[in-house]
Parts: sequence; structure tokens; C-alpha cells
Amino acid sequence: MKYPKKVTKHIVDWLKKYLIKSNQKGFVIGVSGGIDSAVTSNLCALSGFPVYLVEMPINQEKNQVLRAKEHMNKLKKEFMNVNLITNSLTHVFNIFKDELIKNNIGELDQHSLANSRARLRMTSLYYFAGHYKSLVVGTGNKVEDFGVGFYTKYGDGGVDISPIADLLKSEVFSLGKYLKIDDKILKAKPTDGLWDDNRTDEQQMGLNYDEIEEAMSLIKDNIDDNQLTLNQKKGRLIYMKLNKQNSHKMKPIPVCKIPEKFL
Repeated sequence: MKYPKKVTKHIVDWLKKYLIKSNQKGFVIGVSGGIDSAVTSNLCALSGFPVYLVEMPINQEKNQVLRAKEHMNKLKKEFMNVNLITNSLTHVFNIFKDELIKNNIGELDQHSLANSRARLRMTSLYYFAGHYKSLVVGTGNKVEDFGVGFYTKYGDGGVDISPIADLLKSEVFSLGKYLKIDDKILKAKPTDGLWDDNRTDEQQMGLNYDEIEEAMSLIKDNIDDNQLTLNQKKGRLIYMKLNKQNSHKMKPIPVCKIPEKFL
């Protein structure tokens, strides 16, 4: 990233203008201990408007919780407009699972459960947003939101605004360094934190973010197969598969249009 200072100012100005136009009072952000939520929450704090940082653990790995809390406390010390909220959803999630088991539909689907965690968090964020008359701020980046669709529909994808969605993951890291985000967060392997085995994003997708960004660039530039290495070909194939598989998330909800003659 050539001009992190200008990018920071541009996003912060955009946040302030959008908030004023929306007639809302502040921003609500879910903080996970990862780079995306750390950068997004820092940018919102720089706006000067009320910011509500919400930690929502669900059987969370201890290091994730620790990174989230340390980041939240750091911003609280630096910015008077920052407010901290911890809303544990572990008990709610476990009751939800118990109710599913009562339906006797067989073994619980782990992928559906992971998505359910994200949707419980979205519900919580919108409660606080309604309570504080604030906007729910998305933390997705360009790779996730418009490349591989690596997010939960109506979970972390259910937001009001997305300030970093035009930044590649590498650019988010660059902005994080400029904003002096803690090294523990900068060095942590990206994870959505939705699985009990703490699997990383790379383990789920089969590619790391650098490889995904390279694949996106190769497709954008329409590079011929003959010019690619075996790893580049493999990366592009995985990317294209994920993009196609998750395309339903990145498109508007299909609407069945009724012919005028029927109405």
C-alpha cells in the first residue's frame, strides 16, 4: 500500500459522512481478535463518534479471546468515544444445539453449526445497534466479500456498511501496521473462529490469502495457462471453484418477477 495515511483518512471521512447521512449515532463492531476487526474498529474509533466494540465468545479458543480483549482495552485507553461490551453466547449456542438434538435428525451438521454461530453474533450486534441507534459495521475484506465469498450469509455478511471491503487482505495488513495494531494480531493465522477445532482460513479454503490474491490477479489479467506454474494453476482452479460455489452470497437475492398480465 503506497499511501496508508491517505487511505485511513479516506475511510474515516467516508464513515463520518455515511453516519451523519443515516441519522444514526454511532458504530457497532464485533471484535474477534483478528486483523480485519482490529483495523475496522480502529478506523471507526478515529471517526470521533461513539463506537461499541462487542466481543461475543462461543466456546472460543483462549488466544482469540485474549487478543480481542487486549485490542479492545487498547482502543478504550486511546479513544474516549470507545465503549466495550462482552456478550457471551456460549450458553445460548449450547441450548440451541440441545434443541436441535431433540429433533432426532441424526448427527448435527458441523458446517451448519459454524454458520449458526455467525448468525447468533449478527443477531447480537443488531440488538446493540438498535439499542444505541448505531450502524453495524462489517469487517470483511475484498478477498472474502468479492473473491471467494468466505463469510456466512446473514452472519458476518449481515451488516449495514463495509469500510474495508475494497481492500485486499494484504492491504488490510498494511493498514494494520500503519495503525500500529498489536503484533499478536498481525502475526496470528487468520481464522473465522467458528469451529471447535480452531481451523484456520487457509485450512478451510485450501489456499492462503497471498495465493488467493495471486489467483484473482491472474484471472483479472487473463494470463494464459502456458505462462503459469503448476502451483499457480492449482491456486486458480481452487479460487474459481470457491468463487462459483459461493457466488450466491455475492449476488442480490433472486426475486421471482410476476408477469403484469397475471396481476
